[in-house]
Amino acid sequence: MGHIYFTRHGQTVWNVENKICGATDIELTKLGHKQGIELGERILSEKLKIDEILYSPLVRAAETARHISEITGIPMRMEPALKEQNFGKYESTARNGEEFKKAKACFINHFDGGETMLHLCQRIYNLLDELKKEDKTYLLVAHNGISRVVNSYFFDMTNEEFAAFGIGNCEIREYEWQKGE
Repeated sequence: MGHIYFTRHGQTVWNVENKICGATDIELTKLGHKQGIELGERILSEKLKIDEILYSPLVRAAETARHISEITGIPMRMEPALKEQNFGKYESTARNGEEFKKAKACFINHFDGGETMLHLCQRIYNLLDELKKEDKTYLLVAHNGISRVVNSYFFDMTNEEFAAFGIGNCEIREYEWQKGE
């Protein structure tokens, strides 16, 4: 059965400052670039069979994907559906702010100009439904919020588990399509 890999972009300044990046286009730090290069080297050394890299249009993911592609030779393509959730008025605020935690618990909250969790899940689930029809292995290069949705597509999660889920910068996860899906 087929599978996909998922990774989160390299470190950004707002990651260091514990700020919500969301749909704001934030550059990688020096360490973030290094993490992308190291992930490319790891993929190459582990001989992971990946046919194509799909990446978010935000610069932090695009640059991470570029580093991986340059090292591995894996072709890359921008995928608009992988853009991080827009957190509206909460972008650039503290990730662990109490008001944001409460707002995030409501999956139909637009965050005053942002995108609801349900809409985000719909677009990511639709993408995954399309990818599983392909006879290819993809590496998705995106964001922490997207990692939650991808994980919930493959595994049952409580609301609390969903809200708490996250992966580190340039951490890579493998997900397998189940037979009969």
